[in-house]
Amino acid sequence: METGFKRMNQEMVGMKLFAGNAHKELGMKVAEYLGIELGRLTSTKFSDGEIRLMVDESARGNDVFILQPTCSPVNDSVMELLIMLDAFRRASARRLTVVIPYYGYARQDKKIKPREPVTARLIADLIARAGAHRVVAVDLHAEQIQGFFEVPVDHLYGGPIIGRYFVDEGYADQEDIVVVSPDVAGVARARSLAEMLKAPIAIIAKRRPEPNKVDIVEIIGDVTGKRCIMIDDMIDTGGSIIMGAEALMKRGATEVICCCTHPVLSGNASQRLQDSVVSKVVTMDTIPIGSVKEFPKLTVLPIAPLLGEAIRRIHLNESVSTLFNDWR
Repeated sequence: METGFKRMNQEMVGMKLFAGNAHKELGMKVAEYLGIELGRLTSTKFSDGEIRLMVDESARGNDVFILQPTCSPVNDSVMELLIMLDAFRRASARRLTVVIPYYGYARQDKKIKPREPVTARLIADLIARAGAHRVVAVDLHAEQIQGFFEVPVDHLYGGPIIGRYFVDEGYADQEDIVVVSPDVAGVARARSLAEMLKAPIAIIAKRRPEPNKVDIVEIIGDVTGKRCIMIDDMIDTGGSIIMGAEALMKRGATEVICCCTHPVLSGNASQRLQDSVVSKVVTMDTIPIGSVKEFPKLTVLPIAPLLGEAIRRIHLNESVSTLFNDWR
């Protein structure tokens, strides 16, 4: 990814950025990066909980970007996004691009057992039907979710930002560093970070007997005497990461650092991670992290420059994929 992003306000003529209630602060940071004002809209609720939304400025003929992670409260965030899309479609926006830093309902991305839904496809269908012309997402839970959409998808990666953090902290080209994938599905992500740090990789083989429950089966690779950097797309309850870290320490690792793109941090995950053997947790602000979820071991990296640059390139019909030439 390019190391520097440029803000050129004159290039943003004819484009407007709006943000829902899910992460208004991130919307303001992206607007600041682009050198524009965040669009004005009002989103409140009726007495029965229904969302009432009003766009407070003209969007006719504009290239409109709507920023909304579908994070907790997930159902409200999803519904507000759909209502925003409907409002801008009826307001005659020229093009509607949905920027989803965190894509909720993504963990049910395939049918494993009888009578299971595929919620990742369902949400994709709803977004397209509501009027989206394009989607921008960050580190989808599974790459194939891109194919669930009937509209073009620009898939962004948070890994290069995390990788640059570790390079700046002096973890590159160190003999005692190993990058760990917490499961077989995340090997590609771990390999990309390992190449960036010029380090070997290890893999934790695990099984899930039920949701949010993990059994460690085996660790593939040498972690004895190593500082382990475990990378995943999200940390939810923290159970998988904590059990993986404990298994690594039992195998002789000297330190375990965890990193992810999406800090879901459900329930008491923050306290569990703070009390665990994990020495540091590095994440990004794709999801708002309130003061209740903050803890001393947590380091949060900004996603706004990446989102802002992607939005700029989409508006100007420039390549987005070239941002990640050195990551894939």
